[in-house]
Amino acid sequence: MFAENLIAQEQWTLDECVAYALEHNLQLKEFKYIGDSGKENYKQSVRNMLPEINANTSYTINYGRSTDPFTNDVVTTDFFSNPFSISSSIDLFQGFQKINSIKASKFLCKAASEETLHQKYLLAFRVMQAFNNIRFFQGLVTIANEQLAVSETNFALVEKQIELGLMAGADRYAAKSILLADKLNVTQSENQLAAAKLTLIQEMNLQEVADITIQIGETALRTADSNVNMTSDSVYTKARDFLPLIKAQELRAKASKKQIGVARGRLYPSLSLFGGVGTGYFETTRDTLGNTLPFREQFRDNTSQFIGLSLNVPITNGWSARSRVKQAKIENLRQENNLEIQEQVLFQTIQQLVQDYNSLLVEREQSEQNSEAQRLAFEVAQKRYEKGMISAIELFTAKNLFAGAQNENLQVQLRSEINKSTLDFYSGLPVFQIN
Repeated sequence: MFAENLIAQEQWTLDECVAYALEHNLQLKEFKYIGDSGKENYKQSVRNMLPEINANTSYTINYGRSTDPFTNDVVTTDFFSNPFSISSSIDLFQGFQKINSIKASKFLCKAASEETLHQKYLLAFRVMQAFNNIRFFQGLVTIANEQLAVSETNFALVEKQIELGLMAGADRYAAKSILLADKLNVTQSENQLAAAKLTLIQEMNLQEVADITIQIGETALRTADSNVNMTSDSVYTKARDFLPLIKAQELRAKASKKQIGVARGRLYPSLSLFGGVGTGYFETTRDTLGNTLPFREQFRDNTSQFIGLSLNVPITNGWSARSRVKQAKIENLRQENNLEIQEQVLFQTIQQLVQDYNSLLVEREQSEQNSEAQRLAFEVAQKRYEKGMISAIELFTAKNLFAGAQNENLQVQLRSEINKSTLDFYSGLPVFQIN
């Protein structure tokens, strides 16, 4: 319980949240296993170049009419035989199938590694989004509490004015209605904050924790710099060179090209070298006195060796080899098309981010000005209300306009920070500490 209280009270920075999520996310483990499988496939493709060595033995009992395995005579007596053999073969030429297979599996192994890194970045962005949602709803709670404090002060003022006879009793209901509305707003904002915290806890895979406290570090306080000139082409050029998703698709396209070579290799003749040695023990092997020769003697005398070359020339095979070549070419075209799609999606995403960046620069300045103007308007309305010059409804309207301006300004600020961090990421800057 003491340990749980410590982790519940700990303050988490964005980098700490991302690091914890990367270490404990179960989906990332799944991609890690896929990457490990790709590594093993690559290692096995290299081991396929080694000779094959096989040993064989059997123990056979013959009944009735059969052929003597030693003399090839037809016999009717029961006997048993126990042959042994060891053989080896190595492919000398297979149309470069194995070499192309090694290259293809190597590309696929690297692609799996890049896809794992891509998933880490996606998780980091989800954590950052959840982290900033908490910041946003914390801001809403603060704004709601400020509005509630004003309503409580005004309600107390109305009560006092009614006691002095300066206001009618009906004014109490209007002030109380506003007060209750602000209390409801606080409750709703707190519920939204709790939901945002739960989302972050789930993204991080925190166990047995119901609440989390975030700490805003320097990275979270960065704001968009109006002096930085960003263009879609410059950001895309940088992102195109390092983005894991693009690199993974490039590697898959290269692998599919090597698979064409593997399929085309089946059209060529294949040559292999083989050899082996064998011996055996046969119950029918007897000496001149009719006694079965002992195992040791037979094992030595029955030894035979063989060596040879095997040439296989494909002729038709139902044209299956040529069909595999066509299928491999189609797959290569599909992978190259997927690469172009990924590049197009990336460019369009960066285009939208750059446009949002330029728009948010203007929106941020205007929202700050609007928030300040609404604050001044509310302060004037508050003073006029205290003097009885306006009604509670007019004050409520001014207060809501001020709260809405604060809310909008908070949204623009956080959107601006997230947009800037995302563009920094695509520009190759170390936004997340991910290896």
